[in-house]
Amino acid sequence: MTRAGLIEDILRATATSKAESEAMVEAIFGSLAHALVRGEKVEIRGLGTFGIRQRKARTARNPKTGASVEVPAKRVAFFKPSKELRALVNGAKEERIL
Repeated sequence: MTRAGLIEDILRATATSKAESEAMVEAIFGSLAHALVRGEKVEIRGLGTFGIRQRKARTARNPKTGASVEVPAKRVAFFKPSKELRALVNGAKEERIL
């Protein structure tokens, strides 16, 4: 699903205008991104948890040349699905919709 597909789904489910649906999606994604930038964890019950992990600096190897390359430390975003989402994806009966 793309951002446009999500906007279309919200448009049908809420009977709002396309501009309002787009504003809703942008507001949710913006809030999520800003929370992650601040280092906060975002938990959406029934869906999962978004967070930031710190990766340490390391030495890697260029597979083409074999030369060592220093990879700097960095922060990466991650998503951990909830038990409900994992069960739904793995074929459990859909008892409730998120």
